[in-house]
Amino acid sequence: MDMSGERRIHAPRQRVWDALNDPEMLRASIPGCESVTRTAEDAFEAKVSLKIGPMAAKFGGKVKLENINAPISYTITGEGNGGAMGFAKGGADVALEEISAEETLLKYAVKAQVGGKMAQLGARLIDSTAKQMSDQFFDRFAAAVAPPPPAEAPMPAAMEIEHAAPAAAAPRALPAAPAGISIFDLLPEAPLGIPLMAWGGGAIWLVILVLLFLWR
Repeated sequence: MDMSGERRIHAPRQRVWDALNDPEMLRASIPGCESVTRTAEDAFEAKVSLKIGPMAAKFGGKVKLENINAPISYTITGEGNGGAMGFAKGGADVALEEISAEETLLKYAVKAQVGGKMAQLGARLIDSTAKQMSDQFFDRFAAAVAPPPPAEAPMPAAMEIEHAAPAAAAPRALPAAPAGISIFDLLPEAPLGIPLMAWGGGAIWLVILVLLFLWR
């Protein structure tokens, strides 16, 4: 299986490089990843739950970084074993190109092979699953690395007074709403007896589950 691609990430190259070497950042970005542990300065171990078509298994993998040229490029080599489901091994070349002080182009080229029952599923299914997992990884990674948008500065009091309509010309106003009111204040605290925060968390998990199991 060969796969290559590139992603623009709105973050400085050094920040992207540091994130690619951060076990917790990798764990949060890899779909189905349960843990990533650094075993040496240039090596990691990971546990990932993977589903391809009708088959599902937990993989234990070892990854080593080679040809390190910080913060520009490195080569990843590794292998994973999923028991009866089979194994996967291969490598990837990763390069970071500085587009500007605040934007980085990440390029990757992957070569891998699979064996065991996974190999019987067909190249098309394996390739499509790998592409989906890759897209999910880079979407999560880019969102986590990019800095949050700057908060809008509050309007100065003098400007608020300037833009206010004369009191005499204003129609009769209803009682003012309490300061800081938002749309969430208008919702019931516990729809159907379930706290509002639980509804939000459930919706997020539903989206994640749909993404992970789309390739059933």
